[in-house]
Amino acid sequence: MHPLEIIDKYYTEGTPLYTILLSHSRSVTAKALEIAERHPELQPDKTFIAEAAMLHDIGIFLTHAPGIHCTGKANYIEHGYLGAELMRKEGYERHALVCERHTGTGLSLEEIKKRQLPLPHRDMCPISWEEQIICYADKFFSKTHLNEMLTPEKILTSLAKFGEKPIEKFKKWMILFE
Repeated sequence: MHPLEIIDKYYTEGTPLYTILLSHSRSVTAKALEIAERHPELQPDKTFIAEAAMLHDIGIFLTHAPGIHCTGKANYIEHGYLGAELMRKEGYERHALVCERHTGTGLSLEEIKKRQLPLPHRDMCPISWEEQIICYADKFFSKTHLNEMLTPEKILTSLAKFGEKPIEKFKKWMILFE
C-alpha cells in the first residue's frame, strides 16, 4: 500500500490543500512513529502506523473549511467518517477505522447523540494501540500552523470546550505515550 498514491487519487498535487494535507500528515506520522519506537512493549505495527497516519485526514476535501482550502459541502467534523468511507472503497478497512476514530480523542455514541453531531450513530473511539497513537499524535499539529507542534497545555485548553472526558483521555495518553 502506498499512501501517496491514494492521496493523489483525491487531491491535486501543487494545490494549497494538497500541501496542507501532506505537511500535516507527515508531521502526525513522524510523531506517531516516534511514539511507536519508544514503546515496543505495545507491539505497535509501525508499517500500519506510517500508512494510516498519512491517510487519517483523507476526507477533509469533502468538507467546507475555507481556512484550509476545503470546498466540500459537509461539516468539518464529518471528515473522519467520510474519509473512512473512501478508505473502505479502496479496500482498507483497518485504515478506515483510524480515519473514523481520530476526531478529537474519539467520539462515543453517547456524545454523538448528546451533542447532536451530524455523524452516523456509532461509537467512534480509538481502540487499537495504533489508533490511539495516531489520534494522540494528531492533536499536536493543526492544519493552520503547519510544522508547529502544539504544547500539551494548548491541546488541553482546546479540548476543554468538549468537557472533561477528552481532557482525561488525553492526559492518560500523555502518561502512557510520553
